[in-house]
Amino acid sequence: MAGQQQYNPGMSLAGAVDLESLKHQAEAEAEPGQAGGAPKAGGYVVDTSENTFQAMVQTSSTFPIVLLLWTPTDSRMFELARTLGETVNAMNGQIQLSRIDVASNPSIAQALQVQGAPALFGLVSGRPMPILQGLPQGDELRQVCDEVIPQLVQLAQQSGVTGTAPYADIPDDGDAAGEASEAESQVPQIPPEHAQAHLLAQNGDYEGAAAAYAKLVEADPHDELAARERSKALLLARSAKSNVRQVRAQAAAAPDDVDAQLAVADIDMIGGQIDDAFGRLLDYLASGHRDQIEPVRQRLLEYFAIPESADPRLSRARRRLATLMY
Repeated sequence: MAGQQQYNPGMSLAGAVDLESLKHQAEAEAEPGQAGGAPKAGGYVVDTSENTFQAMVQTSSTFPIVLLLWTPTDSRMFELARTLGETVNAMNGQIQLSRIDVASNPSIAQALQVQGAPALFGLVSGRPMPILQGLPQGDELRQVCDEVIPQLVQLAQQSGVTGTAPYADIPDDGDAAGEASEAESQVPQIPPEHAQAHLLAQNGDYEGAAAAYAKLVEADPHDELAARERSKALLLARSAKSNVRQVRAQAAAAPDDVDAQLAVADIDMIGGQIDDAFGRLLDYLASGHRDQIEPVRQRLLEYFAIPESADPRLSRARRRLATLMY
């Protein structure tokens, strides 16, 4: 994952809450607390491990995430975790809270260059933004909940990340351990032949990943996972670092420019606005641009590989494309 200096959500951070002013050094290593009172995951609060971390990072291209690195056996952190959870759950899916046990998942703390727990980050499109280091003092927790988290949601929306986080029922005490184990078992496994392409994508080499996945598709045209990951890699290689405001302004100023419309459709797809991406390009063809049908068709075919095959948005878009072509 990129460090703070590489954070580029596609817009200037000027005018946002000064996140640096909230940073504090962690206190001395805490004495062990009691785990019994630790707040549970559930709602829009999830627990993330090293096995599920990469999947969580990828979802931050759909909705923003607050990362809490904590020690769930230290009772001093319970109020922080509980208050953050209540704040996020009250926002009805605009943002997700992902909690990471630093003792059980040290590689994540190392990747984020965290020296101690607790630590708090915002995450948008895979880019981390440090918010807090150490236990909040005075009114800092209130400021984080009342100002910083809404600012993070606003920043994500301005960057085209406007999807809704999934909701999970809060488990009963007796079900928590079993459900956590079941969640771990449901983490998708990477096929061995996909390992190289997957590693390239993890390292941010999207062009290399797309090429590697293309070879897998050529070897097995029925490999839907490779086709999906290839399309995602191509999308991110083109537009992951685009300035969202500039792309949208250019598309509005040049409604007949196919490249401008393709670029803004990419932004919609990265933000999880699949219907908007499909509709934009199909409307473009329907409005008298049939001479550009081939580049639009190729881009749509690429997009069509990304949703699940049973997604109703996919079948609607395919039918409409067929109608416009013939």
